[in-house]
Amino acid sequence: MEQLQNLIGGQLQGSTKDKWLDNIEPATGAVYGQIPRSDADDVELAVQAAAKAFPQWSNRSFEDRSECLRRWAKIVAQHAGELVRAESKDNGKPISLAEAVDIPRAQKNLEFFAGAIEHFASEAHIPADSSHIHYTHRKPIGIVGCISPWNLPLYLFTWKIAPAIAAGNCVIAKPSEITPVSAFMLSQWAEEAGIPAGVFNVVHGLGSEAGQAIVEHPQIKAISFTGGTSTGAHIARTTAPQFKKLSLELGGKNPAIIFEDCDFDKAVSTTLRSSFANQGQICLCSSRILIQDKLYDRFKNALVEKVKRMRIGDPADAATKMGAVVSQAHRDKILSSINNAKEAGGTILCGGDEAEAPNERCRNGFFVQPTIIEGLGPTCEINQEEVFGPVITLQSFRTEEEAIQLANDSQYGLAATIWTQDIAKAHRTAAAVESGIAWINCWLVRDLRTPFGGVKSSGVGREGGFEALRFFTEPQSVCLPTQA
Repeated sequence: MEQLQNLIGGQLQGSTKDKWLDNIEPATGAVYGQIPRSDADDVELAVQAAAKAFPQWSNRSFEDRSECLRRWAKIVAQHAGELVRAESKDNGKPISLAEAVDIPRAQKNLEFFAGAIEHFASEAHIPADSSHIHYTHRKPIGIVGCISPWNLPLYLFTWKIAPAIAAGNCVIAKPSEITPVSAFMLSQWAEEAGIPAGVFNVVHGLGSEAGQAIVEHPQIKAISFTGGTSTGAHIARTTAPQFKKLSLELGGKNPAIIFEDCDFDKAVSTTLRSSFANQGQICLCSSRILIQDKLYDRFKNALVEKVKRMRIGDPADAATKMGAVVSQAHRDKILSSINNAKEAGGTILCGGDEAEAPNERCRNGFFVQPTIIEGLGPTCEINQEEVFGPVITLQSFRTEEEAIQLANDSQYGLAATIWTQDIAKAHRTAAAVESGIAWINCWLVRDLRTPFGGVKSSGVGREGGFEALRFFTEPQSVCLPTQA
């Protein structure tokens, strides 16, 4: 049984107390590895290593830092096959999804921020009398904490660490204890990429132990976290007295607004994907499908027919499009949400239960049927609370104003999709919907230069592009006289 290790000060090592956590394969329910159960002592060692490395790393040229990230990206590309298999096994996602999305995007994150730091320019202002130059000097923060989730493990891990390292910071990173393998693999190649010891540290363990220690540590000056809203609220409460910088990408209850003048076939096929990709375990997945009344029955019937044809498969099978959910606890949470919807009077149009194992290997795995529910209003639990699984609800609306009201009837505001061939209506709706992201007649089309994040309970701050580099730096205004 493989035991993963922390990376602290350039050394791979277990936890200081030699404690371990089991790592379970979602498709089989079997323990297949262990990770260090790290705590505050391990975080302290990582902080000491980062503090030692920071002065030199922060003074390295951006060209040097960029080259390290590019070498790291090339190593990821060289090991892409291994990473794809590891990500699928560790997360339960179809191997085809890891191959098409997760690992290519992880490589792209490293490449993108290697280039972005080369074009990250400061502002300068000269008054009319030319007596002074006012310029902005952006300094790396120092030691930063990056805590990433389990749903897109390496994809979102690199999304955080790449801009932090590019900007000249030293990183204490904690991947999810549920999906730790790809982060460990990446840590094995840091030295080969030229990342100096202490610049990049990985501490495995529980959020309540290792994660809490990262959040609390006074020398860690910024926290970038992706995960649940309740955890984000706890982090905000913990860090507020220390005035740390915070970037929180939290939950979502994303609406898909289907107007009657949509491109019907494209809207149905894309809504199927936006609802059930990665077993619905993407923060950007649609979970509330809002359909204009004149189109409701036709759209519902077409969507249900397609969902009923979906087949759960072994994630290791290249033909599988829908695999296991990430853990037994998460499967039980999803099933509980479905049962609560039934008790509230919801009608299960398809799914609604555990799925049969696709083969003998997977007989103890964690599989949930793709589920569609109708007949419940906007205030019920299933339409208000994030399920984060293969579960969607259907609601109807009459007018554009009612669609917007339904879309905004949520504590969350991460993403929305809007389906109409009337461009003016599309832009009106996008402007009125309370979300950080709006896709019109498409879904999950991303440009890494654009800001990413949500409003309301979906988060604070923005990631991506120069927004990420701004987060991981502090601006200093400098005034220089033009004459002695």
